[in-house]
Amino acid sequence: VMINNISVARPYHSGLQDAYLVYEIIVEGGITRLMAVYKDKDTERIGSIRSSRHYFLDYALENDAIYVHLGWSPTAKSDITTLGVNNINGLYDNVHWRDNSLNVDMEHTAFTSIKKISDITSKKNYRTTTTTDPLLNYTVEEIDLSKETNGEVATNVSVRYSTTTTTSYKYNEDEKVYYRLVNNKAHVDYVTKEQYTAKNIIVAFVSNGALRGDSSGRQDLNNIGTGEGYYITNGYAVPITWEKSTRKSQTIYKLKNGAEIQVSDGNTYIQIAPEKSLTIGE
Repeated sequence: VMINNISVARPYHSGLQDAYLVYEIIVEGGITRLMAVYKDKDTERIGSIRSSRHYFLDYALENDAIYVHLGWSPTAKSDITTLGVNNINGLYDNVHWRDNSLNVDMEHTAFTSIKKISDITSKKNYRTTTTTDPLLNYTVEEIDLSKETNGEVATNVSVRYSTTTTTSYKYNEDEKVYYRLVNNKAHVDYVTKEQYTAKNIIVAFVSNGALRGDSSGRQDLNNIGTGEGYYITNGYAVPITWEKSTRKSQTIYKLKNGAEIQVSDGNTYIQIAPEKSLTIGE
């Protein structure tokens, strides 16, 4: 589900804690959008939902997910058809409602639920099962990156997307999770009033630039190929590499010794971020 992350909409974020994966990627204007991935949940309020950008499709496809959005950029509209993405678009599908009680412009008031998504999925005869392996290799054992030769303390993590958007995390040793902040302000759920947390953080450095022929400042992402990044969990970080061979293929995250990473059982934020955007430390 595409999630609006402009500052005026952020106080009304709902349902992100139920997502087992959340991607954050830059869009036009130096802001970011989120894509929340759900499985086996019955979340009653998710949003606010927003329009598609074409490179988010690559990450929906690698999870074999039904892609939910409200509108689309011209490139995303074309690519959804070309790539054969099972999508639900609020422009045509009754997947959302408006919460007019919010003190924000109407474009930021659209919310959905797993039930509404499931109802439309059934009407469209989309698959609801998959034979695709999970993107990440989970383990019930706690991952201890301090034992890695290049592991380093990472109780404070900051990812700077632009001059206006910085996402950061602060590790809670007792709970063994990272508390999430945006621009040094706690990122809190509108319904539960609780701050969002992450068990795992993956940072993949991916360069972006202006989309050719687009007059609205939309971005393109150089996410096919290989690159560097970091895996962060349980208070430590290690450098990793990422590899994505096609738009539909799964991204593979590996340690520097070539072994595919294992992740702690729990939710994960994947920060697709600009080069040299990461700061970690105590």
